[in-house]
Amino acid sequence: MADNKETKQQEDPASDQGAKKKKIIIIGAAALLLLISLGITAFFLLKNDDSSKANPEDPASTISIPDINPSTAIGPMIEIKEFVVNIISEGDRHYVKAALTIELVNNTAIVDKKKTTGNDMAKEEATQRMAQIRDSILLLIGNKTYEELQDLQGKKQLKAELASKINSILQHGKVKEIYFTDFVVQ
Repeated sequence: MADNKETKQQEDPASDQGAKKKKIIIIGAAALLLLISLGITAFFLLKNDDSSKANPEDPASTISIPDINPSTAIGPMIEIKEFVVNIISEGDRHYVKAALTIELVNNTAIVDKKKTTGNDMAKEEATQRMAQIRDSILLLIGNKTYEELQDLQGKKQLKAELASKINSILQHGKVKEIYFTDFVVQ
């Protein structure tokens, strides 16, 4: 019986080492599979997050593009020639050099006896009031800061303010859109 116990003790350490090796290999393989699956999952999740983040931050995606549709009528255009305006800045002197075109639409259905269309009336009125319009533009841009005019949002806000100000001047026509044909902030 003593021999029997000794042989069992001699076999048990070897079998324990083999069993431990098998357990380590199985645990290692399971951990490797787990890491691979987590890596693949993270790759796809981060890939989707990056593409969704890239679109809103892309300045080109936030620019409103006017509808270029053959059925859309283009209103009369008034060109405002290049002008230079000093703007508010804290250290250095900064200025804006700009030119713009205003697209008008008629806001009334009044047509005079000379068969003038409403759009012609709007263009004629804007031409007659050009001094008032230029004055308003110069004053409005002159009260902007260098930082406000640097980014796209600031330029969009400037367009909206200009449209509102010019609309308050005009009686027969309204501003449909303002297009910057030249815009330099320095």
